[in-house]
Amino acid sequence: MKLEVKDIVYSIDSKLIVDGVSLEVEKGEFVGLVGPNGCGKSTLLKSIYRVYKPDSGAAYIDGRSIADMSSRESALEMSVMQQENNVEFDMMVYDMVNLGRFAHQKMFGGNDKIRERQIVLDAINEVGLKGYEERSFLSLSGGEKQRTLVARALVQQAELIILDEPTNHLDIGYQYQIMNILKRQGLTVFSSIHDLNVASCYCDRIILLKKGKVVDVGTPEEVFVPQKIRYLFGIDTKITVNEATGKPNIVFIPDLET
Repeated sequence: MKLEVKDIVYSIDSKLIVDGVSLEVEKGEFVGLVGPNGCGKSTLLKSIYRVYKPDSGAAYIDGRSIADMSSRESALEMSVMQQENNVEFDMMVYDMVNLGRFAHQKMFGGNDKIRERQIVLDAINEVGLKGYEERSFLSLSGGEKQRTLVARALVQQAELIILDEPTNHLDIGYQYQIMNILKRQGLTVFSSIHDLNVASCYCDRIILLKKGKVVDVGTPEEVFVPQKIRYLFGIDTKITVNEATGKPNIVFIPDLET
């Protein structure tokens, strides 16, 4: 399942937020989108999964325009986990995860209920929440809620998952736990990521975004170098190699005299 983005432009009140972005995510790749706050990461992702309609440009899955797909068709091809997941009403964890199966439900019934239930239970188990099926979603901790939403994305059984900072606001243990879950699925993953070391550990390639434009694309080793991080975030760094992963480890050097 290959994702292609071609020349997407999106503006608000004549201000460019996404400025002609083109990129590709190959089948089976885990690609991270990295950049400073306000650079257009979330807007770009929403332009891909149709929360926003771009001024121009388009996104494609295996050569087919996402804009031309029905909601059901796109849900079968692409699973989305948004940054904002404010739930206005409560439900059990099982029911929350089961929402991800809507595209697979037959209009007049006829689904194999035993198989459908097992798919949901398997996803709940996969994210480490076995035994939580009848727990109130709103009673969960932040990390448990995020894992529930990851399970909801997994039960769609789409080959492409798009995520908007899935580990934002989580403690470090939950961040790596959720990324481990996503990585071991072997799916095509495109995710904005806030933490550079998390991105370095899990991503095959990194896309650097600044002021709505792609400024570089490459492996973590290629893009996580002091000059490029300084250009993006305005902070000096020291890059070492994580002995456990072999990936770049970014150590930030604050200017304590300012």
